[in-house]
Amino acid sequence: MNSSSSGYNVSTPRYRDSYSTVVAKNVIVLALGLVINYINGSLIHTFRKHQIFYVNPRYILFIHLVVNDIIQLTTSISLFVLSYIFYRINVSLCCVFIILSVFTNLNTPLNLAFMAVECYVAVCLPLRHAELCTIKRTYIVIALIWATSAVSILPDVFLLVVTEPVELFYSTMFCSRDKLFRHPVHLKKRDVSYMVYLIGVWFTLLFTYIKIFLAAKSAKASKSAEGDAKKARNTILLHGFQLLLCMFTYIAHLIRNALVYRFPEHYINIFFVSYIIVQILPRLLSPIVYGLRDKLFRQHLKKYLLCTVRLSIKPRTVVTSMLLY
Repeated sequence: MNSSSSGYNVSTPRYRDSYSTVVAKNVIVLALGLVINYINGSLIHTFRKHQIFYVNPRYILFIHLVVNDIIQLTTSISLFVLSYIFYRINVSLCCVFIILSVFTNLNTPLNLAFMAVECYVAVCLPLRHAELCTIKRTYIVIALIWATSAVSILPDVFLLVVTEPVELFYSTMFCSRDKLFRHPVHLKKRDVSYMVYLIGVWFTLLFTYIKIFLAAKSAKASKSAEGDAKKARNTILLHGFQLLLCMFTYIAHLIRNALVYRFPEHYINIFFVSYIIVQILPRLLSPIVYGLRDKLFRQHLKKYLLCTVRLSIKPRTVVTSMLLY
């Protein structure tokens, strides 16, 4: 790439991983991605097979979160592997990767916030749940999530097209958001928008989870549904941990830059650990918190898995019976 014409200075990093380290990192990332996407794919298949989930806003929001996680994880891992294979890729392709990554990264905390609101209505306002949480409003909320994320990333794309020469999109570069959207306006807008997201999402979560926690505590005090109250408290703790990891999306670049400034010789390991914490771990918790721990969803998922096992065993049983006769 012609750095003098486009203003993008892409240089070879000062510190490089050894071959064995590169292989180990890629194997770890690919293995985690395949396992998580397999679990998420099973959850989507279970959702599709049972109509009872279609009429419940909670499961619609959950499956939207799962689909969003699959897109995010596939995009992120593809970009991770490509960065090690080619190091620099076409800027236009990089732009597509970054747009998908930013969209899905911003969607996750927003989706979790709306799921928290739905849970709050179900627990604290049960008589109005059917009125407030309708199927139509759920799909409107999903559209609102994507629209809000679009407000954050699309202006960056427009500014990039206006301020950079056309030749840039035919050149190659190391693909990262900081290198692609490097204009000072990009950086300032990102910090401001992240701060707004951070305040809005955390305020929503704090309010809803305190209300849910108090409701669960009240249920235990009256000795009714003590088991459900304990499960609710455990779920709140898991949600809080998952949301804390998801919220690193908004501040990860600040922490990462500070660590790189303090320990420049470890910047590759800092980026890798940051990638695992911000991109992988929250997607690993999603199917556990909202899928496997949910009684109704787990029940249908178990039936589907048992049905698969029986279908694989049945032909052998038939053949054995024929041989006996």
